[in-house]
Amino acid sequence: MFEHIKKIHFIGIGGVGVSAIARMARLKGIKVTGSDIATNKMTERIQTIHGKIFIGHKRENLPQDADLIIYSPAITEDNPEMIYAKELNIPTYSYPEILGMISKDMFTIAVAGTHGKTTTTSMLAELFIYGNMDPTVVVGGLLKKQEDNFVLGSSKYFIVEACEYKESFLNLTPNILIILNIDNDHLDYYGTIENIKNAFKKLIEKTHDDGYIIYNGEDKNILDVLKNTTTNAKKLNYLEAKANIKLSIPGEYNLKNAKAAFATARLNGITENTALKILKNYTGTWRRFEFMGQAKNNALLYNDYGHHPTEIKATLKAMKEKFPNNKLIVVFQPHLFSRTKLLINDFAKSFDLADEIIISDIYAAREKNDYAIHAKDLVEKIQKAHYIGPNCEIKKYLEQNMKSNDIILFQGAGDVYKIGEEIISTSNHHQQQSPDR
Repeated sequence: MFEHIKKIHFIGIGGVGVSAIARMARLKGIKVTGSDIATNKMTERIQTIHGKIFIGHKRENLPQDADLIIYSPAITEDNPEMIYAKELNIPTYSYPEILGMISKDMFTIAVAGTHGKTTTTSMLAELFIYGNMDPTVVVGGLLKKQEDNFVLGSSKYFIVEACEYKESFLNLTPNILIILNIDNDHLDYYGTIENIKNAFKKLIEKTHDDGYIIYNGEDKNILDVLKNTTTNAKKLNYLEAKANIKLSIPGEYNLKNAKAAFATARLNGITENTALKILKNYTGTWRRFEFMGQAKNNALLYNDYGHHPTEIKATLKAMKEKFPNNKLIVVFQPHLFSRTKLLINDFAKSFDLADEIIISDIYAAREKNDYAIHAKDLVEKIQKAHYIGPNCEIKKYLEQNMKSNDIILFQGAGDVYKIGEEIISTSNHHQQQSPDR
């Protein structure tokens, strides 16, 4: 891949997926430029390996001698850089299309599902890296031990998240397809759960006939889809794994993710003892039930990317299992106007285990505000919830009100975690290891 390419421009380079391909290109010696609406951890990491980052989307960001344009699925046709690329006749590919091209020539293990993809992909990455399988990995978060969302391997194995948004995972041709769950997300695109199930059906039918579907046998939607497919791939229910898996991270959902990763590792020749040892040493991934540090008054700060009602419930359950006697304050940043509006009643039932809920302004991401929904609409439906809009006001409120041993959970896929980073940076001290109390 990229054999004759000298320069690539990335539009939406700060996204977790696009930034992984940008890093891949740089590590192969290709010149990389890219633009996004703001800096983040991903853009900073690309700059450290001499990629050039522009903030804001403008025609002049695009080098006229670029050989290739790679763009995020969130980028629209009216983006000035996209328009200019077409005028210059530079080939343009979406991130999912590029993933599909990489996957064609490799033994692809694709991790699909509405929830748990990043954690399961991260577990698989560690199993294959420390099981001496030398994989190439693209993950939608930072692997803790590698501090990276991309690993360049030299074996045939390609481990990748298969994202269902806009059916982008249909660019992949998996040898092994893991399906964790099928739930009602991205309804702004799909409209109904039946359309989502149909997309997963197409992905199953794209899996190699001599491959495997490794699935969650407790998920009714998955079972419905499997009944109606014509695939010849072998099917394996990963929850039937008999091994005694022990994890150092909490949460029943993480144990299920580990079973999926374990079943896949065993299928590819990693011994049971090796797999169990690697999983026990797995410490999580960036923004997934991640301990951030301690505020100066000893409140503990956590960060979780979950932005769907099912994910929030699972995270809060795990948090209460870990800290049954601590006050749990959740700072929730709704992600997307469409998701908040479509799932508002489900969101309202997701925070029962929290002692206090702070709702921030909705994080727009790829959407424009049509003013059909406001964060206050969600607050009205949740007891114990109150609205504090901007991040700076939430920071001020927390610093004035949080007490020793409170647990503060920053929940959401936007930039809500930055509040915690600011609180820690202004604290006199914080510990690096999460205390077990």
